[in-house]
Amino acid sequence: MSDGHSVRVVAAGDHFVLPSLIARAVEREVGRADVRELELGWPLEPFGPVAEVQEASDAEDAVIEALAGAEVLVTQMGPVTERVLAACPDLRLVVVCRGGPVNVNLDAAKDHDVRVCFAPGRNAAATAEFTVGMMLAALRRIPQAHGPLARQGSWEGATYYTYERSGLELEDLPVGLVGYGAVGSRVARVLCAFGARVMVHDPYVHGEIHGLRVASLDDLLRRSQVITLHARLTPETRGLIGARELGLLPSGAVVVNVARGPLLDEGALCDALESGRVSAAALDTYEREPLPAESRLLGLADRVVLTPHLGGASRAVAEKAARIAAEEVGRWVRGEPLAHCLT
Repeated sequence: MSDGHSVRVVAAGDHFVLPSLIARAVEREVGRADVRELELGWPLEPFGPVAEVQEASDAEDAVIEALAGAEVLVTQMGPVTERVLAACPDLRLVVVCRGGPVNVNLDAAKDHDVRVCFAPGRNAAATAEFTVGMMLAALRRIPQAHGPLARQGSWEGATYYTYERSGLELEDLPVGLVGYGAVGSRVARVLCAFGARVMVHDPYVHGEIHGLRVASLDDLLRRSQVITLHARLTPETRGLIGARELGLLPSGAVVVNVARGPLLDEGALCDALESGRVSAAALDTYEREPLPAESRLLGLADRVVLTPHLGGASRAVAEKAARIAAEEVGRWVRGEPLAHCLT
C-alpha cells in the first residue's frame, strides 16, 4: 500500500492486549494512521469449546461495525469469520497479537484477498519463566505450605521440613524437556544455570542445544525425575504423554505442563498421582478449559499445582504483541514483505 492516504486501522484489543497499547504501537510505527480503538469482552474464544453462540455473534457485530471503511484489523481475540470478512470489503490486512491466528478463518481470508499475520514468540520468555516457577513450586511444595499458613495461620506446612516429605532441588536433578522450541530452549538455559542435568527430546531440532540430546521419548522418560512439556499441539502430539509414557518415569517423578493441555492424558496423570507413580504435577493448561468442577485434579490438591492458563500473561507480553503487530502493519503500509504471514 503506497497511495499516500492515511491507513485506517481498527485496534480491537481486550483486557490483556489493550486497544490503547495496539493504537500507540501502530501510531509509532505508521506515521499516517487513522486508528480506531475497540475493546472486546474477556474471555473471548469464539471457536473454543466454552464459547456461546450469542457471545460470538455479538463480537462479530462489534468488529463489523468498527471495521466500516477500515483496511487493517489488529486484534488479540476478535473473531474474523466468513461473516466478518464478507461484511468488510475494504479490509486487506488482519494482524493477530498471538502465536497463531486461531481466531481467523484462513480459507475465507484467502477467498477475500485478506492477508493474515500473527505475532510468534511474544510470550516465550514469560512462559519459560512461569514454567520454571511452576517446577520449583511443585518440587518444593510451596503452595501446599503456603495455603494453611496464609488461610488459617497454621504451621502444619512445617511437616515438609522432614526427610520423608521435603522436596527436591534442581541441582543435579535429571530434568527431561519434551520439545525444544522458543520456550523449551529458554527453560533449558535457566535449568542449566540451576545446575540441573538437562535432557532434551525434539526430533525436529538440530544443531547445538543446552543439555543432552536424547533420541527417543521413551529413553528420556526413563531417565527423567522431572519432565516438562514444550511440544506443539498437533494430531500427532495429542495425548503424547499417556498411561504408558507415565509408567516409564522413575517412581515419584514430577510432571510439568505449561504448553498445551491435550498433550497430556489427564485421566492417566490422575491415576499416576493417586498411585504415587507420579509424586507431583504442575499444570497451567488442561484438556478442557476452564477446568471442569468435576475434574479429578481438584481432589489432588496435596500433589498438584494448578493455575488458570497464566503462563503467557505478563505486561511485557502484551506490549511485545502490540509492537510485533504494529511492525507488520508498518511493513504492509510501506509495501515491504510481511514477516509472519499465512495468506
